Amino acid sequence: MLGSLSEAEDAVQEACLRLSRSDTSGVENLRGWLTTVVARVCLDMLRSRKARPEEPLGVHLPKPIASREDGNNPENELQLAHSVGLALLVVLETLAPAERIAFVLHDLFDLPFEEIAPIVERSPTAARQLASRARHRVQGAARLPDADLTRQREVVDAFLAASRGGDFDALLAVLDPDVMLRADHAAVPSGASTEVRGAAAVAKRAAKGRARFAQAALVNGAVGIVVAPRGRLLMVLAFTIARGKIVEIDVVADPERLRQLDLAVLDY
Repeated sequence: MLGSLSEAEDAVQEACLRLSRSDTSGVENLRGWLTTVVARVCLDMLRSRKARPEEPLGVHLPKPIASREDGNNPENELQLAHSVGLALLVVLETLAPAERIAFVLHDLFDLPFEEIAPIVERSPTAARQLASRARHRVQGAARLPDADLTRQREVVDAFLAASRGGDFDALLAVLDPDVMLRADHAAVPSGASTEVRGAAAVAKRAAKGRARFAQAALVNGAVGIVVAPRGRLLMVLAFTIARGKIVEIDVVADPERLRQLDLAVLDY
């Protein structure tokens, strides 16, 4: 529901605190009571994320290197991401909080909508609709389009490999001489240009990117790149490819715009 081991631990700890402060002698189903409390805590945490649009989504990312003092284990966070599925976590980041909770509780944990409804503060019918919309996004993102994507994938993989290696010449080889890069304000440092034109300028910026966290993905049906450390969506690169060259790159990092994209991570 949260995509972060440390935040999940925070949610469980909060539920334990509420349990210790509550009189549960009259609770017939303690498991259901705890499920409700944890889910509501998660819903509040997700809503808190969405309520801070002025902050880039990256502020919610788990730290890539955890100190012994903070108690986090990056290997555990990676295991969590892989157990749920990186592609699923990326798509979940695009859902509204109530949709995400309804989908996870019903489709992954098999809770009936009668139990989900009070958690998301909707009727059972409305909760069913939330899960249905979320399911449509998840299933739709996983569906490959009919177009041949082989050449697109080769070009994007070459771009990604060159970016990871900081290979300026290899980047120039896959970029059209007049390539245009457009980025939203959340994707660039304050004061930096949101538009860059020309292979040399774009290659210079790409060689300094976050390629270590990037991988190929379907972005609205075309091959692009997602930057998603441990499944937490940070940035998306959408490409326009013509004659084997990248002619346009759109970089999206604004949380609201990210939620509007249909994404699916491609396995190697």
